[in-house]
Amino acid sequence: MAGAFHRDNAEPQGGPARLVSRMVSRWPSVLWIVRHGESAGNVARDEARLAGLARIALETRDQDVPLSPRGVEQAEALGRWYAGLPREERPEAVLCSPYVRAVQTAEIIGRAGGLAPGAPAHCLDERLREREFGILDRLTTPGILELHPQQAELRAHVGKFYHRPPGGESWCDVILRLRSALDTLSLHYAGQRVIIVGHQVVVLCLRYLLEKLTEQEILAIDAQGDVMNCGVTEYRFDPHAGPSGGLALHRYNFTAPLVAAGAPLTAAADAPVAPK
Repeated sequence: MAGAFHRDNAEPQGGPARLVSRMVSRWPSVLWIVRHGESAGNVARDEARLAGLARIALETRDQDVPLSPRGVEQAEALGRWYAGLPREERPEAVLCSPYVRAVQTAEIIGRAGGLAPGAPAHCLDERLREREFGILDRLTTPGILELHPQQAELRAHVGKFYHRPPGGESWCDVILRLRSALDTLSLHYAGQRVIIVGHQVVVLCLRYLLEKLTEQEILAIDAQGDVMNCGVTEYRFDPHAGPSGGLALHRYNFTAPLVAAGAPLTAAADAPVAPK
């Protein structure tokens, strides 16, 4: 998945055929992983927490929660930043979670001129969706302790990396589907400049995979703070990263485009807040 060697038979004049090897990257040349802008679910979660409520007041499915007005502003700022790059450095492809807040973020980036000329519309990939929370969906941390104390106890025992709420997913489950998504990335987007628009846990789990981190290492990164809404995690292909090259981390949680545009910075966890 990291790279491949193509072998060509060359026939030098006056000599026998000799084997010439050249490396062809199977990774994107640049990969940006972007968390969606602030959503209405983030706002509802904050309101529920401040009021001490057990449940988050959301009328729609998590999949259908849109961006908040601040989230739209953040996505517009990021789109303008991409649009300010030279044409030959702008993204050529966008892979996107099918959740509305991620789709809206991708669409706004495109409308702002943030993609390379002729770049196709974003491609939806359900493997990039938010982690599923099962019976803990829409519950605040106090709500989980009140309504599902056994799940709270189990999560405390096994840890957030392995805990799978009934009907939901663990971080490991997310990682399993993202392994497949990375195979698709290397198969269809080699050498291209690609944006992935997803969710907080997707950003962290992709870091786990791309950097070959341990459970302890990725949880330590997570403990440092939430992934910022419209924060950018950037990888660039490095031919010296391993025997056949690979993607090397260039920057993480990059928010300078938002700061430069005066857009508000937010880092709230997505609505089902307990086990991220």
